Amino acid sequence: MASLTVPAEIPSVAEDCEQLRSAFKGWGTNEKLIISILAHRTAAQRKLIRETYAETFGEDLLKELDRELSHDFEKLVLVWTLDPSERDAHLAKEATKRWTKSNFVLVEIACTRSPKELVLAREAYHARFKKSLEEDVAHHTTGDHRKLLVPLVSSYRYGGDEVDLRLAKAESKVLHEKISDKAYSDDEVIRILATRSKAQINATLNHYKDEYGEDILKQLEDGDEFVALLRATIKGLVYPEHYFVEVLRDAINRRGTEEDHLTRVIATRAEVDLKIIADEYQKRDSIPLGRAIAKDTRGDYESMLLALLGQEED
Repeated sequence: MASLTVPAEIPSVAEDCEQLRSAFKGWGTNEKLIISILAHRTAAQRKLIRETYAETFGEDLLKELDRELSHDFEKLVLVWTLDPSERDAHLAKEATKRWTKSNFVLVEIACTRSPKELVLAREAYHARFKKSLEEDVAHHTTGDHRKLLVPLVSSYRYGGDEVDLRLAKAESKVLHEKISDKAYSDDEVIRILATRSKAQINATLNHYKDEYGEDILKQLEDGDEFVALLRATIKGLVYPEHYFVEVLRDAINRRGTEEDHLTRVIATRAEVDLKIIADEYQKRDSIPLGRAIAKDTRGDYESMLLALLGQEED
């Protein structure tokens, strides 16, 4: 369930644009006004606001926001205001410029999005950066990381619920043999995880647990960064809410908040399943996600995060 809250009666697009324009004028920026509009509009509505703003004022709204805002609040507002496919393309591009830890962001985009959403992200990447996502991922990675990530971001899985139980039984055996032998980057392991539908992989992993008496993730608990990447792949495909809870816990429950991860999860899931993620977070940590965020963040950044979470500040 989405956490985004949209007013029952929404002002006209023209009025939203006028209000945003007024927020940029005068002595200082009116951040609260910006939050009150952009944090309560859907992706389609935000897209229309951007188009109308450009037509009316001859300015790119994103550039205006970039000029007027700063720090983590600026990053959050800009990422949020992008179309979902543009946002994924932007996040993927940033990931390909950084250290190997950013490979987890690429797994996240490849595995937690629907097949169609991943295709749209690749198209947006191609349009914006004049090269393919696959090309940059291959350039950015090496060895086993490349072997896993390129097929993941290239995938176009079947998106339906139908499963083949005989295939699930056969492939669970393959996975068990390879993982028992610690052949984590074996071609068959990667083929199964990179090509099968999410429903099929779920059936395979259920059979794995029933047949061999242990969850596959338990067998992948101790290992190097590649094994951790494999765990993230499986979690993203089959247990996305649990995956995002782990990202949030790591971002918040550490010495110094990891704002980039917090920003990414809140901005990408507010219109998808952030309410479910927040419920899972509370079950896991016995504290509401909103309270955890308020404890670790400040100012307009905190206000925007809580607005996207569907909450007001205490």
